[in-house]
Amino acid sequence: MRKGEKGFSGQEKEKKGMTRSDEGPAPEDAHKCCGCHFPLLIALLQLLLGVAITAVAFLMLAISPSLLARETPHWAGIILCLVAILGLILYFITYLPDERTSMQFIAKLLYFVLCTIGLVISVLVMAFAGHHYSQASNFNCELEGENCMCKLDPDDPIARTFTYEAVDDCEVITGTLTLYFLLQIVLNLAQAIVCAVGAFIMWKHRYQVFFVGLQIGSPSAQQWQKV
Repeated sequence: MRKGEKGFSGQEKEKKGMTRSDEGPAPEDAHKCCGCHFPLLIALLQLLLGVAITAVAFLMLAISPSLLARETPHWAGIILCLVAILGLILYFITYLPDERTSMQFIAKLLYFVLCTIGLVISVLVMAFAGHHYSQASNFNCELEGENCMCKLDPDDPIARTFTYEAVDDCEVITGTLTLYFLLQIVLNLAQAIVCAVGAFIMWKHRYQVFFVGLQIGSPSAQQWQKV
């Protein structure tokens, strides 16, 4: 082979190499983060935890219909399930670190905002559940008809009385209900961690992907290497 042909072949290989580098990661690698599919893995965990939180909340409501909404956080589980569904939709419209359509940008921004809201909601639920757990653990209850009357200090005549309606046995309040409060704390702690991870990775992909000023190829091509 002559020298001119060899140089031409080398230039062709360089052009092909630059073309491959500009195309970005392979389609199968674009969905992966730390070896796992994202946001599919995060969304599935959010969905499972949201369903578990909702189920436990309805089990708590079955103990006594007089329980307040802050004591049975089914609303938190439903909201977190909606966040998970958006994450699944985001995966199925081909997740990429760089948005190439307005739909991807809107979905990623909304998912980031909802993950942040889900984190705040989980922390609020943990605060409410922890407060009620500490109360229910120290209750002194008496059954009066179909209602269970509970006090923190039975010797205090002006102590606040907590009334739980339609309860057959006060042991359900001091035993089973406290267990459900503890379970809500654990589930919402896991949910808060998952939401924080989802929001962090989404923010990292959006704002920590940048271009360095290293020009590759001829000046007229204006091609840049992304890191």
